[in-house]
Amino acid sequence: MIPRRDHVQAVRRRLRTYPVVGIVGPRQVGKTTLALDVAQAARGPVHRFDLEDSRDLDRLTDPIASLDRLRGLVILDEVQRRPDLYPALRVLADRRPRPARFLVLGSASPALLHQTSESLAGRISYHELGGLGIEEVGTRSLDRLWLRGGFPRSFLAKTDLESLEWRRELVHSYLERDLPVLGSPAAPEALRRFWTMLAHVHGQLWNASDLARSFAVSDKTVRSYLDFLASTYMVRILPPWFENLAKRQVKAPKIYFRDSGLLHYLSGIVTAEDLAVHPRLGASWEGFAIEEVIHRMGARAEECFFWRTHTGAELDLLIVRGMSRVGFEFKRSPSPGVTPSMKIALADLRLTRLFVVHSGAEKYSLGPSIDAVPLVRIAHDLPRWKG
Repeated sequence: MIPRRDHVQAVRRRLRTYPVVGIVGPRQVGKTTLALDVAQAARGPVHRFDLEDSRDLDRLTDPIASLDRLRGLVILDEVQRRPDLYPALRVLADRRPRPARFLVLGSASPALLHQTSESLAGRISYHELGGLGIEEVGTRSLDRLWLRGGFPRSFLAKTDLESLEWRRELVHSYLERDLPVLGSPAAPEALRRFWTMLAHVHGQLWNASDLARSFAVSDKTVRSYLDFLASTYMVRILPPWFENLAKRQVKAPKIYFRDSGLLHYLSGIVTAEDLAVHPRLGASWEGFAIEEVIHRMGARAEECFFWRTHTGAELDLLIVRGMSRVGFEFKRSPSPGVTPSMKIALADLRLTRLFVVHSGAEKYSLGPSIDAVPLVRIAHDLPRWKG
């Protein structure tokens, strides 16, 4: 197993402040393992309920009666299968003094689990758990992480073929079992076709009309497919940033797979050799690097944007927090230089800093407020925002 100490510490910090903490993220990303690591470090008793286990479901027939007597840390795994628990958690969270704190694990986002926000507003804090990152697997494993993605069992498989088989089963399980439970807007086969089509537009502007024609449905319908996959952490919808400029700016979002391994599986990429000659090589690397930077910066989804004008100026990633604006360009080149587009973005967006993330090995300055940073060294050369 690969230790995920930063995540353990982050969850423990939230538990000291909130009566309920949610660990959210895709299935099989390691939420249960993280919860058990948190439990191991906890003081006092620990109680765990697996809501996929019929015996634990029977124990929660009357949730308030079952949970009210417990002390210490209470873990509720796969909570999206019992949304009726949220009103009970509200009652239990409001007890004074607090005899227990609750750690709830779910495979869908807070936006999809709307009952959570309705019932537990002000009482719950979310920690998003993504796949393994460069900081966790080590820089020597960067290429394997890019090829196989960050799901632990995919990354740790003995061979590339075994990794691919695991991802195939994950996709099948998601489509046939998990997504229908979460309220999938389409039949499994239709959603699989849509998911596969998205692999071909990874890193591109969203064009609902093109996909809608392929499915003979409305633009609104295919957007519901996209929103659903985003809510289950399969894709990232990167919205455009609008600035009050005398320039026409792109208004459509960009679409990225959040896990490069799933992108490669749905694109028919098995080995590093396949990836090296694939026409979407650059887009794959860009999406992989974007996820690593967002994780390193500690940025939330609502803080992340891209920017593009109709005259050609663009910025691959803009992270905005308060008055700080940090820009990122991604270049799969060992020694990128400054482009006119970078200078325009730096000036027009009033960036605090601009980082050019590249595939080389050295960090160097490209001019005032612009630094070239190798992806392999982002843990050392990029700041991390707290909060």
